[in-house]
Amino acid sequence: MSIVIQREPSRLPSKADAEFDRISNLPGHVIDQILSRLPIRDAVRSSVLSRKWRYKWATIPCLVFDNHCFNFSSQDQSFIKNKLVNIIDHVLLLHNGPIHKFKLSHRDLLGVTDIDRWILCISRSSIKEVVLEIWKGQRYKPPSCLFNCQNLIHLELFNCLLKPPLMFKGFKNLKSLDLQHITITQDVFEKLISSCPSLERLTLMNFTGVTHLIIDAPNLQFFDIGGIFEDVSFLNTVHLSLVSIGLYVNIDNEENGAQDNSSKLLRFFVNLPHIRRLEIQSYFLKYLAMGYVPSRLPNLCVDLNHLSIRIDFDDLEENTAALCLLRSCPNLQELEMLARPEEQSSMERSTNFWEDDHWSSLFAHLRLVKVSGISGVKSEMDFIKFLLSNSPVLEQLTVKPASQEGEWELMKELLRFRRASIYAEVIYLDP
Repeated sequence: MSIVIQREPSRLPSKADAEFDRISNLPGHVIDQILSRLPIRDAVRSSVLSRKWRYKWATIPCLVFDNHCFNFSSQDQSFIKNKLVNIIDHVLLLHNGPIHKFKLSHRDLLGVTDIDRWILCISRSSIKEVVLEIWKGQRYKPPSCLFNCQNLIHLELFNCLLKPPLMFKGFKNLKSLDLQHITITQDVFEKLISSCPSLERLTLMNFTGVTHLIIDAPNLQFFDIGGIFEDVSFLNTVHLSLVSIGLYVNIDNEENGAQDNSSKLLRFFVNLPHIRRLEIQSYFLKYLAMGYVPSRLPNLCVDLNHLSIRIDFDDLEENTAALCLLRSCPNLQELEMLARPEEQSSMERSTNFWEDDHWSSLFAHLRLVKVSGISGVKSEMDFIKFLLSNSPVLEQLTVKPASQEGEWELMKELLRFRRASIYAEVIYLDP
């Protein structure tokens, strides 16, 4: 009796199996790139894809905990807080490898003491980027171990109280510092900036504790500030090229001028020899108008090609300071003027300022101009007329009024103005 053994034909891999194998057999560096682009929640879930993917997420160097990662349906703040803390604890406990970036920015997370523990954990790694945004509760004071992270390249703090330990010697490798809604003393601020020799970008918004801003940063290239302060000066900032600065409180030039007759304009620009872009926001032009205002700066801003100014066109001193700036930028290509009308002011009003012959030479390179927030009053229209008649290469003037009131009359008057450039196009934007 013979026994015949029959073998089933080998099954060809299905399309689904092929797709599965393609995912499981991806090179390790490709998996790392995929995981680095996923929210931490989805990166953890990738463990179910295959054995090769299991716990692969635990080696990703960038950990971001924000609202994109976790979305809780519950409105119970205690539940949300406990859930967040447990998730972050779990991720940090299982993480295996260096952590280069740590971002904490969940809208429902208070400045809890658990954050101290997390910062201690990441400080033991070669952390390069830290972002702490505490959206609720009182100012959070980072622990002293944060200031031991000497590999930091980028530091971003929101709603924090900065008080480094006495032995803090600065961040030698820090290139970008972003401080918003912070409390910091004058001495700490000056020491922090001057002890970061590699600093290239500095953002400072809505701060308390500092009234006199002294910026001593030899490699600084970008400076963005907005807040309430009394004075600002630059030291050793020859590389600074992009500056945006806003003073969030009105000032009385007569009162301050009686105390200090020195030129704010001259002192502001003396250490900015290579500035290329300048934005003067809120009431900072009033600050620059304090004291002596020259007809032009002794050292012209030859590299400055973009200038943005918020101005009260009826304020004589602000107009004088603005004219000084315009005369001092011979290579200006783009100009933005934002009207800031004041209902009441003790300053001398300027009704015919821009009618006078102020210009000894033309705006030789000015191509683009935008004037926003105007209401069509005489001082505003005189300024536009002044620009049009002195800009031989102007390509485009964009006008955006504050409201629709008197819109038609404003448009008709603009069309009547003489233009030095036959190619100048006037664009009218609805408010």
